[in-house]
Amino acid sequence: MSAQDLPEQLQELVSEFNEVPEPDKLQLLLEFSRSLPELPARLGEHPEELEQVTECQSPLFLAVEVGDGDDAPVSLFFSAPAEAPTTRGFASILHEGLNGLPAAQVLEVPDDLPERFGLTRLVSPLRMRGMSAMLGRIKRQITARQAV
Repeated sequence: MSAQDLPEQLQELVSEFNEVPEPDKLQLLLEFSRSLPELPARLGEHPEELEQVTECQSPLFLAVEVGDGDDAPVSLFFSAPAEAPTTRGFASILHEGLNGLPAAQVLEVPDDLPERFGLTRLVSPLRMRGMSAMLGRIKRQITARQAV
């Protein structure tokens, strides 16, 4: 699978996962789970502004903010419990790979992105579907905000 059709910061993450031997990929995912940023207080105090991704096995909530203009940067926010390292790891990968990119670039990210990390043999299909659902929700929220 080619990473060439991805934004640079996503290409780097895909490459990082694909350079790690298969037995170490889950450890790398666990490391990402520890680096998921906390919600800003303004969202923590208003959980109704977060959308639940029900396809995730663990409770995961996300919010998307889009700046103004054609190159409007996207800001992503995730909330997932510490005892859900796979879900947190997926959220952290998406945060690191997409946060700050222009909205148009995020919308162009291929839907098969989750499969590109080489985790499909290590993580259940249900959990992989959760990461796909996160990406889908992010794109849907960007599209909805741009339509306003």
